[in-house]
Amino acid sequence: MTTGAMRTVFLGSGDIGLPALRLLLARPGLEVVGVVTQPDRPAGRGLPLTPCAIKELALSHGLTPLQPARVRSDQAVEEIKSWAPDLFVVMAYGQILPQTLLDVPPLGALNLHASLLPRHRGAAPVHAAVLAGDGKSGITVMWMDAGLDTGDILLRKACALESGETAGTLHDRLAALAPEALEEALLLLRAGCAPRVPQEESAASYAPKLSRASGRLDWSKSAVELERMVRGLHPWPGCTALLETVAGRRLEIKVHRAAVSSCPADPAQLHLPCGGGGVLQLLEVQLSGGKRMGQAEFLRGHQILRAVAIGV
Repeated sequence: MTTGAMRTVFLGSGDIGLPALRLLLARPGLEVVGVVTQPDRPAGRGLPLTPCAIKELALSHGLTPLQPARVRSDQAVEEIKSWAPDLFVVMAYGQILPQTLLDVPPLGALNLHASLLPRHRGAAPVHAAVLAGDGKSGITVMWMDAGLDTGDILLRKACALESGETAGTLHDRLAALAPEALEEALLLLRAGCAPRVPQEESAASYAPKLSRASGRLDWSKSAVELERMVRGLHPWPGCTALLETVAGRRLEIKVHRAAVSSCPADPAQLHLPCGGGGVLQLLEVQLSGGKRMGQAEFLRGHQILRAVAIGV
C-alpha cells in the first residue's frame, strides 16, 4: 500500500490527454510535480510557434513544462530525475521513453493507450479502430517498458463504436473515458494490488503513423473500405479523391462524408464504382480553396465522368 502524496509527472502532447491531466491536477493525495510535452510547433496563419493545449493547461496551474526535443537526452533525464517523481503518467506524448527514464519513478510508468491492447499498438490507434471496422475500442492502462506499447496491462475500459463513428468523435469519447480508467488504476496502485497481465503477442496488431498521403482514396478497394477511410481519417489527415470531368479536367477534392450506395454506379451523380466491390457515394466534398459542398451543390457546377487514381 502506498502512503503520502504520490509525486507524479505527466508526459503528453495530444489533446486526448487533457482530461487525464485535469484529473491528476485536481486529485487529492497526488501532487503533479512536473509536466513534459513536445516543443512548440508552427501553426496557423504565418506559422508562428504555438504551444499545445497540454502546455497551456500546465501553465494555468503554475507549472512550467519541460519541452525537450529529445526526452532521452542526458539533460532531460537529469531534470526529470530532479523532480523526484514516484510515478509517471503518459498519454499521447509522441516520443518513446528510454529505459533510463522508465527506471526513475519507483512506482513505475503508466501509459494510457487509446485502444484495447494488444490490438492497435502504435501511433494512430483511434484511426485504426474505425479503419478496421472494429465494434469496440477503449483505453488501456499499461505498465510501460522500452517496447512499443508492449508492457503488461493494468486494466482496460471498453466502449462500443457508434454508427457513423469518425476518428474525431472516437478521439473525444476516449479522451473522456481516460480519466475514469486512470482513477481506477490509481486506486489499485494506492492499495498495492494493481495487476500486471502480460499482453497476448499473437493478438497484437499495429497502427502506424499517418500522413496526408494516407488519405488518398484507392479505387481498387471496396466501397466498404473506402467509406471507413473517410470516417477513420476525419478530420485529420482527411481523404482526397481525383475526379475527371466530361470536359477532361481533373479535380482533386477533399471528401468529408461518403456512404456505401445501394444504387448502380453513376459517376455523373457521384456514385462511384469501386474495384474491390460496391459503389461509394460522395455526400460532402470540398475543392481546394473552396467551401464544403453537398453532393447536389457540387454537381451543379461539375459534370463528372469518372474517378481516377491520384498520381496517374
